[in-house]
Amino acid sequence: MKLSELKPAPGSRPKRTRVGRGHGSGMVKTSGKGGKGQTARSGGGKGPNFEGGQTPWHRRLPHRRGYSQKSRSTKIFRTEFCVINLCDLEGWDPKEVVSPDSLDAAGMLGKRKDGVKILSVGDAPKGLTFRDISFSGPARAKLEAAGSKFEE
Repeated sequence: MKLSELKPAPGSRPKRTRVGRGHGSGMVKTSGKGGKGQTARSGGGKGPNFEGGQTPWHRRLPHRRGYSQKSRSTKIFRTEFCVINLCDLEGWDPKEVVSPDSLDAAGMLGKRKDGVKILSVGDAPKGLTFRDISFSGPARAKLEAAGSKFEE
């Protein structure tokens, strides 16, 4: 099968109705638009926001001036972490210190953020040494039970 041989299933694409093309077509004179008037014209009709002449809702709302601090992004105040699970550290060599630089060199971090945080998903590997890394409470408890060392 070639790309040029692809066709839609028979009957799935009905033929387009060509309006205003002779009496035999059944779509002459008004071309299915009914009588005269606004809706029979090209581009005619009211917009989707028209409410029958009453003041539209976007004009009934109270007018607010200036900028609101509520709409401002709060991301600039947050500390964003690169997240790693304990199960990701399974094959880690216990002689090598686990730090943000060593994790980056191993290709375990995506975009560098404000820090690295380890979460407690999976089992803790034994005897690792950590430097400059944050931990969730359960992750730190698992690592302490597994005999890990923490350098601040």
